[in-house]
Amino acid sequence: MAAFATAEACDSNAELISNGDLRALHPVFKIYGQRRCFSGPIVTLKVFEDNVLVRNQLETKGEGAVLVIDGGGSMRCALVGGNLGQLAQNNGWVGIVVNGCVRDVDEINDCDVGVRALGSNPLKSSKKGHGEKNVPVNIGGTLIRDGEWLYADSDGILISKTELSV
Repeated sequence: MAAFATAEACDSNAELISNGDLRALHPVFKIYGQRRCFSGPIVTLKVFEDNVLVRNQLETKGEGAVLVIDGGGSMRCALVGGNLGQLAQNNGWVGIVVNGCVRDVDEINDCDVGVRALGSNPLKSSKKGHGEKNVPVNIGGTLIRDGEWLYADSDGILISKTELSV
């Protein structure tokens, strides 16, 4: 993917920002993984302190998509670790955004995938299989729908209703 600048996208798409078709997530996410800049169509998951659906989704072919996980903002355990980062890389996911925590940070940082999360926590999640996939999620007041597009770089994360010209 060619380098994409979220700041330039905001500057050149003022109308999309004003009508809500292009939104910026609050700047609360830390940057992990080797891909500092990534974009792709969004696949959503809504889970809480349980990462069975996360693993199930990352076991499928990503085909350049970004997995957006609404973990309810919980900081009590990690939803993604090094093994899942490697799985995402191997299956063609370009990025993962976690409204929650990751762990195995050094392992994730070795993966050719972009990861954004609120922070890290060494505790693993439960394994009950609760949650929903392909549903609208709300992260920090921003509604994100399955099939929308995500653009991330060192400046932040944008959500667009449609694919933007890069």
